Amino acid sequence: QVQLVESGGGLVQAGGSLRLSCAASGSIFSINSMRWYRQAPGKQRELVAAITSGGRPNYADSVKGRFTISRENAKNTVYLQMNSLKPEDTAVYYCYAEIHSGYGPYDYWGQGTQVTVSS
Repeated sequence: QVQLVESGGGLVQAGGSLRLSCAASGSIFSINSMRWYRQAPGKQRELVAAITSGGRPNYADSVKGRFTISRENAKNTVYLQMNSLKPEDTAVYYCYAEIHSGYGPYDYWGQGTQVTVSS
């Protein structure tokens, strides 16, 4: 059984910073792409940032220059460093990973962590 467990959300003032973490555990052979998505109330879930197994990042235009995605392959963990936060960054943030666990690659999601940015 593979699980993704997120941590690091919370309430912060505009201009502040937060760091999200997402650790994968269970029967894992390898992890391909790891990503962060977010969903604000009344809006569709959107991709925030992604990182390949080789460490190549990609970002949504709305967070470029403010957010940094990274990963520690030895710990099966992905991070999202969020700086210069804005009220429009308020959302539930979800971790995603494509994981090989011996039965082929499957998509796994974390439970979500709330990020609230006050103005």
